[in-house]
Amino acid sequence: MRDGIEEDTAEPPGKTPRPRLVYPFETAPEAGSGQAVEVAPGVLWLRQPLGGSLGFINVWAIADGEGWAVVDTGFQTKETSQAWRAAFAGALGGRPVTRVIVTHLHPDHVGLAGWIARKFDVRLWMTRLEYFQCRMLVADTGREAPEDGVRFFHAAGWDEEAIENYKARFGGFGKMIYQLPDSYRRMTDGEVFAIGDHAWRVVTGQGHSPDHACLWCEDLGVLISGDQVLPRISSNVSVFPTEPDADPLTDWLSSLAKVKTVVPDTVTVLPAHNDPFQGLHARIDGLISGHERGLARLAGKLAEPKRAIDVFGALFARPIGPDLLGMATGEALAHLNCLIGRGLAVRETDGAGVNWYRAAD
Repeated sequence: MRDGIEEDTAEPPGKTPRPRLVYPFETAPEAGSGQAVEVAPGVLWLRQPLGGSLGFINVWAIADGEGWAVVDTGFQTKETSQAWRAAFAGALGGRPVTRVIVTHLHPDHVGLAGWIARKFDVRLWMTRLEYFQCRMLVADTGREAPEDGVRFFHAAGWDEEAIENYKARFGGFGKMIYQLPDSYRRMTDGEVFAIGDHAWRVVTGQGHSPDHACLWCEDLGVLISGDQVLPRISSNVSVFPTEPDADPLTDWLSSLAKVKTVVPDTVTVLPAHNDPFQGLHARIDGLISGHERGLARLAGKLAEPKRAIDVFGALFARPIGPDLLGMATGEALAHLNCLIGRGLAVRETDGAGVNWYRAAD
């Protein structure tokens, strides 16, 4: 799937021990209700509807002078815009939005950022790579699928029916995103800026998206983690046709280690999906070790050459049907490219243009 929205497809088969996490809030806001739960002084937790297996996205409003800084937005849909109108009149008390901050480019996070920014005539805040790559992907709307993409999925082992489905769905990314503003305020790693009475630090990560921004407030003891660290699911980390030789899994694992080094374990983590939790370092350790076990299992399957579509069983507990084929292929390639980068696997292309992976000699 081109949008890269994460789903719970990366759980390895068998029993994987999960760290003990603490969920400090007994109640959660109802998605789309316009109501909120205060998770720290001046920090409100709202939920916007997504549909599908995830159901909702957590979004945040932070007291900022006479108004609210909004972090993430949900898809561009009539239902979500109605939910925001309910929030403006309800939990946000009719006070204006002062800025729109977006953790990363995926449509469930940036979808209504342009709409809210225009409604209140305020600035959009993103990292540079996220803003410009989002603009690039939106520009594909309505285009025919490129030949590079067809070759990419053919090389992964897709049959003609799957490739025709890819062609039919290509260019849908921008349909979920309201037009972005033509200018933005760039966020950079390590930058500290004030929202209301408190300082917030930007902590970036790569792998799930190009330059994902987390926001850490030491004063309030909270980390808005976006999709970088989720408590119950593992963020989608995929290789895409635009960069077929990329190694996003190495980037993501390194980014998790960085977050653990920079952000203390005492924070309450405010993730984009599931519930706020405590136990950041244990969760990071669990995510890293889970993927390392997946890499080890995958390496063990490469005694005989395999295509990308042949290794799903080493990585995913659930069957992979047509609806998850794109995402599963991207994740499989991320793991295979990681093994190649570690010198544990090699890739060879046959006469039909299909890639085969085997253990390195």
